[in-house]
Amino acid sequence: MSFEFLSDEWMDAARAIRAKYEGQTPKISAVIRINQVITDVPFGDGTVKSYIDTSSGDMQMDLGELENPDATVTTDWATARAMFALNDQAAAMQAFMGGKIKVAGDMMKIMSMQTAVPQSDVTLKIAEEIKSITN
Repeated sequence: MSFEFLSDEWMDAARAIRAKYEGQTPKISAVIRINQVITDVPFGDGTVKSYIDTSSGDMQMDLGELENPDATVTTDWATARAMFALNDQAAAMQAFMGGKIKVAGDMMKIMSMQTAVPQSDVTLKIAEEIKSITN
């Protein structure tokens, strides 16, 4: 079953996928705390606030906001979906170069995400499962 990216149902399903593999992923050594403001969302009031936090050593992405984030990223829903749910790195680069991604705060923390999150068979499996639940 698939759900609209960032909807409550999608977040519940993504949390369940991450919980299924808890303790099986390599630890993330860099502490990265990023708030995200997603605009042009096709449901609700059109804006969703979410965050990424690696301070526990694991990737946490959830709805809401962190206090004192390293950076805040603002982008549209389609771009966020391509980057975070579909793992489309080319779309991310195009969006950044085209000005669709706005960053306030520590740009180095944003850039460090590319190398800070270790890849393994389990992280790739999580990414594929999240992709499969995404409309």
